[in-house]
Amino acid sequence: MSEKAVLIVVDVQNGFMPGGGLPVPRGDEVVPVINALAQKFANVVLTQDWHPAGHASFASSHAGKNPYDLMKMPYGDQVLWPDHCVQGTQDAALHADLHIPHAQLIIRKGFHAGVDSYSAFQEADRSTSTGLAAYLQARGLKEVHVCGLATDFCVAWTALDARIAGFEVTVHEAACRAIDLNGSLAAAWVQMRDAGIVRA
Repeated sequence: MSEKAVLIVVDVQNGFMPGGGLPVPRGDEVVPVINALAQKFANVVLTQDWHPAGHASFASSHAGKNPYDLMKMPYGDQVLWPDHCVQGTQDAALHADLHIPHAQLIIRKGFHAGVDSYSAFQEADRSTSTGLAAYLQARGLKEVHVCGLATDFCVAWTALDARIAGFEVTVHEAACRAIDLNGSLAAAWVQMRDAGIVRA
């Protein structure tokens, strides 16, 4: 792989595995695929969902609301999630079999209590930056490759924001799994295709 390429491994955490707080169907299947894929990249960034207890995106934070309800937030529509990936818990830990010792950076996201964060580049308010684009640009990286969980939320938002930031972007479908809420997977692929993202 080109020295100008970086692999972003999105949220391969216990919370998104079968039995986790917000399980992605067959999410555990991505781990060996990502381990093999990462060997082809000199540059790897991991992301980690890292919510404080009582986060605004949790259904449990809103009386009378259930997981997967939609709610208006100051920054737009928010799917309310089961409690997941709470800071410092086993649910938030990276999967034990994820083996990418050469990863250079872990970006934690979703740690602001009042706003959700799907993308590795900016939060759901579309204005709070994680600093990732500047980091990649400072290192002279030009191609972003994305894999992980879940295809239709954090992977897609990361890929789309990478395009907005000016990177060439590829999503590795075999190394992703989706939640697929009310057609969200098909919609995400359409959005990514229209943005010029390569589906590998």
